[in-house]
Amino acid sequence: MNTSRKLRWGILGTAQIALNRLVPAMRESELNEAAAIASRDEAKAKEAAEKLGIPSAYGSYDELLADETIDAVYVPLPNHLHKKWAIRAAEAGKHVLCEKPLTLTEREAREIAEACGRSGVHLAEAFMYRHHPRYEQIRERIAGGEIGEVRTMHLTFRYNMEDWMSRDNIRLRREYGGGALYDVGCYCINAARMLLGKEPIAVTYQAVRSPEHDHVDVMGTGLLEFPGGVAVTFSCGMIAYSSNTIHIVGSKGTIEVPVAFLHIPVLSPNFQVTKGGPGGPPMERREVVVPDVNPYAAQVDDFARAVLLGEPAKFGPSDAIGNMRVIDACLRSEYEGKRIILQ
Repeated sequence: MNTSRKLRWGILGTAQIALNRLVPAMRESELNEAAAIASRDEAKAKEAAEKLGIPSAYGSYDELLADETIDAVYVPLPNHLHKKWAIRAAEAGKHVLCEKPLTLTEREAREIAEACGRSGVHLAEAFMYRHHPRYEQIRERIAGGEIGEVRTMHLTFRYNMEDWMSRDNIRLRREYGGGALYDVGCYCINAARMLLGKEPIAVTYQAVRSPEHDHVDVMGTGLLEFPGGVAVTFSCGMIAYSSNTIHIVGSKGTIEVPVAFLHIPVLSPNFQVTKGGPGGPPMERREVVVPDVNPYAAQVDDFARAVLLGEPAKFGPSDAIGNMRVIDACLRSEYEGKRIILQ
């Protein structure tokens, strides 16, 4: 790659996804380095910095943002803090990679994007899964008609946290942006939009809320209606048997992704294509082998290429705004008990 310069990152907070995923991925990547980390507890920041070999540690987020050697920040804070600190980072002239969901509403997402635009900094939402090369292959197969016309799609992202549900868990605090839709349903919505290359025209969402856990949605089921009569269903939840899958049904075949959103090195990243069957050619089912790429590293390298080399980012702020628009509609559908048409 034609650069000896690396993007210098500051990490806002000591969330496990930052310590266990993003910082190691930066070391593995081609164009990035973790240069500083901040926590409201300076001792925690110093402990993390020492453990991970990060040169600088700060006892406040503002101190890190004032560091002129930092190019970009990663925001893995609770959902309700994304807007505040993404905007503060942009105003400090830092490029912003913000954990999903970008924020809590479409309006807030637009405010973040506008702040980054004013400051001339790059903004990306951290849906790392989509940077795995298998998704480019799947999109090419859909576009090339390998499974015919897409008729429907079903996506799942569920896990069971019943053994560790407590009121201090941020996923169970409504004011923090807790709940299954914000936590994992957002992946299903994002993937459906990405794979179809279109925006839904109507949505319906039904949720199960827990009175014992701040009335957050602990389970949810959605229907996304896309142009051309394509109906997409998704299931998300925090109290059900684990699943993260994508099943795409075409007129001539199917594509199945058994581990769609998580990066688990011991599990295969491959996907299956099935074609033929009754009334046509013999049924053919085969596994498509794809490279076992670390999508976290691919994500930060895509970000760095946009900043350092001026290359187009794979996914921009408009995609994040579009995802929040659909999430808004799902919540409105639940609250009002009706199908919501997107204008």
